[in-house]
Amino acid sequence: MTSTSSSNKTTETDPKQEKDQPIALSKALRLPIDEADYEDLINNPELFPESISKGYHLHGFTRFSTKMNLRFRRILIDPKGVRSCYNVYPSFVMPFMRGKTDDLEKMLFLSKFGVPSWALAYVFDKSVMYCYRAITSISGFSLVGTTIKQAEKLPNDLVADEKHSRVNGEKAYVATTVANECILGVGMSDTADELGLESAYAAFKSEAIDINQDYQPKTVNTDGWLATKKVWKNLFPCIEVIECFLHAILGIRSVATQKTKVLFNEIADKSWEVYQAETLASFAQRLRRLKEWGEKLGDSRLKDKLLKLCNKKQFFTYAYQQETAHRTSNMVDRLMDGMDRFIYAARYFHSTNKSAENLIRSYALIHNFSPSCPQTIKKYNGKISPAERLNEFRYHDNWLHNLLIAASRNGYRCIPHKAV
Repeated sequence: MTSTSSSNKTTETDPKQEKDQPIALSKALRLPIDEADYEDLINNPELFPESISKGYHLHGFTRFSTKMNLRFRRILIDPKGVRSCYNVYPSFVMPFMRGKTDDLEKMLFLSKFGVPSWALAYVFDKSVMYCYRAITSISGFSLVGTTIKQAEKLPNDLVADEKHSRVNGEKAYVATTVANECILGVGMSDTADELGLESAYAAFKSEAIDINQDYQPKTVNTDGWLATKKVWKNLFPCIEVIECFLHAILGIRSVATQKTKVLFNEIADKSWEVYQAETLASFAQRLRRLKEWGEKLGDSRLKDKLLKLCNKKQFFTYAYQQETAHRTSNMVDRLMDGMDRFIYAARYFHSTNKSAENLIRSYALIHNFSPSCPQTIKKYNGKISPAERLNEFRYHDNWLHNLLIAASRNGYRCIPHKAV
């Protein structure tokens, strides 16, 4: 996010010029302005009241875009003598001049459901690369900052897991952080070890502390992978790591056979009875009885897995100390189902980890802001998207306009200023 002293130049970088580099957007303020009113508004001095001159100054216009037949207002911000330029964009134009927001809204909406780029190109009479670039044009926005508009809305309880995928045929992992039905963090890693996953999960932390430097989530639910648990303790030392009870039962099921089906069903019934305990004391008592019953079973892999579940008591009981904590990773599993369809439609990733991350970040933002099914919208009294339900308001009735407006300043609160 850089600025320039020139008054006739835009600073947005086209991703097709730097294929493997992070998509860097200029310092952009995106406003809910209708296209029909735009030309009049940018020439109307009432849009920028006199009082703004104390900290903000008009700074000319961007270069005229022949493609879009538009130019954009620039302003100069002068906080404490360090000047910084911003381009003021209307929400009816996509980043990088990819097109009009209303023209691309349905394309991006369909991509969420796994419609491949070649099919989008056929339906909307565009090239495959045009569709791909239209989708990834929003990937430079902060996931957390764009989705969460108030610091008090930062979640106390998270769910995290890794989506197994491939980049150029090689194994890769999408480290995913979710809360409140929103995807708040995605990062690519070549490995599932502590070093690789910490780098992938760290993007969530950096974007969250941009909103609140003192941010400290209380709990995170994981599937029990040791490296994942260590990573979250490294990122947030005071966080309580809760293991998913469902994954513990699925681990038992993974070693069941046709011959041991009856025994597994009995183990599953008794285990779910433990899970349904309403208090910590009741849970501990039921888990202790389950362990005593399990120790009497004959030697088998089912017995070993059951006793392993019983010995993880401390990782399950944290949930009783935090009433809003997640006891299973069901939320991230649901959201990963949609992610899986999206990745499969693209036949996984074919370039670099960075380009793969750009694509999956775009998917996350589309998921957060695009409309849910009519039944869900009705259930939440007309709130159409997970982001709207989280923030309890929307900037614009059109979901893609709403996303772009929410991404003013690219979703970041503390943009580093560069002298001009």
